[in-house]
This record gives sequence, C-alpha cells and structure tokens, in this order.
Amino acid sequence: MHGIPILYEDNHLLVVVKPPNLLSQGDATGDEDLLTLLKEYIRDTYNKPGNVYLGLVHRLDRPVGGVMVFAKTSKAASRLSEQIRERTFNRGYLAVVEGHPEPVAGSLRNYLLKDSAKNLVKVVKPNVEGAQEARLDYKVVDMNREHSLVRIWLRTGRSHQIRVQMAERGHPLLGDRRYGKKTNERQQIALWAERISFHHPTTKEALEFVEAPPAVKPWTEFHLGS
Repeated sequence: MHGIPILYEDNHLLVVVKPPNLLSQGDATGDEDLLTLLKEYIRDTYNKPGNVYLGLVHRLDRPVGGVMVFAKTSKAASRLSEQIRERTFNRGYLAVVEGHPEPVAGSLRNYLLKDSAKNLVKVVKPNVEGAQEARLDYKVVDMNREHSLVRIWLRTGRSHQIRVQMAERGHPLLGDRRYGKKTNERQQIALWAERISFHHPTTKEALEFVEAPPAVKPWTEFHLGS
C-alpha cells in the first residue's frame, strides 16, 4: 500500500505513519491523499464492496509526516473526537528550529487567527473576532551551532499551530517557507509527528504509538532522546 507503515489495526482503529508531502485528505488539488489510500487498502484487504467508512479525527499538514490514527467505525470516530475535545488525546512532535530557544523548556500561549482564503495563520490579540487560543509545551532535546531539536506537546490542535507559535518566538522551523526563512526549495520542513496516546474507544485501554523520524538530515544531526 504505497509503503505506508501500519502500526496497529483492529475492528475499530487504524494507526499508520503518514509520509511527508502526502495530503491527509483530498483537497482542491486532486492530489493523492492518505484517507483515500487507506480506504482502498481496507476495500482490497477485506473485500468490502461499496463505500468504506474511515473517519479522519485529526490531520497533519501536507509537508509533515508521522503517526496518525483513523477510526474504522463512526462510534470510534465520535469517541476519539471527544477525547480530542477533552484534551485526553495527546500528540507529541519533534521539530528542528532556527536558533536556540530560551528558556530551554516552557509553554507557549497565543491567540491565532486563520485566513482560510490564503491558508495562513497569524498571532493576534485575544479580543480579535475569530481568534482561537493555542497552547503547547516544548523542551529542547539537543542543539548544534545553528539549530535546536525541540520536542513539542500540543495542548490545543490549531491549524499550523507549532509552525506559527515557534516562528512568533523567533525560532521558525527549519525548511518552513511559509512562516520561516526563505530556504532551499528542497529542504523538507523539519516537523515530525512522533507520538500519539489515547484510550481505545471500546476497550478503554491506554494506547501509545511512537515512530522516530526517518534517518535523514536534519534528524540524523541530533540525538533524539526520549
């Protein structure tokens, strides 16, 4: 299936590793997307005729790779979405950022406003109409002369949140041409969805899935820690 690793599958869930530069779901470009590929996988593997249900409960930006969970039933989708709303669905990322954040660990809180027409997000004052609170925790794991490897835990799930909040602090993500420096066109954005944890929608078992970023630059230039 296009080399997409499956980390876990049962009657309720499908946990996979999204490759970078693949859409999470279809958009106006008509380009290939992960949701459609996974529906085809289910249809072919289980010989299911007609429409296959697969619920998209969270997204990754197109250039970002890493762990994603999909719901194979509407009940599972509803219960996972509820965990996201209640903030018991946890997401951890790795990012390589410009410079060296100070302090080396902390929390960021901003209000973000999305311009859907331009697909751009900016930091605004709390009283701006449509502004949404965005919170994350971060910790510097390793650094070299120019960049830092940062582990990030999302506390809210806003569009482009990590990219915008780190850029606002003066530490844009390496390779982020939208919110950071104008970089080499071939430089992949250095953001990876490293882990997700949640409770199984039917058994209530605590589940965690972790996947290290690919062994390519810039990830190989740092010690990932744990």
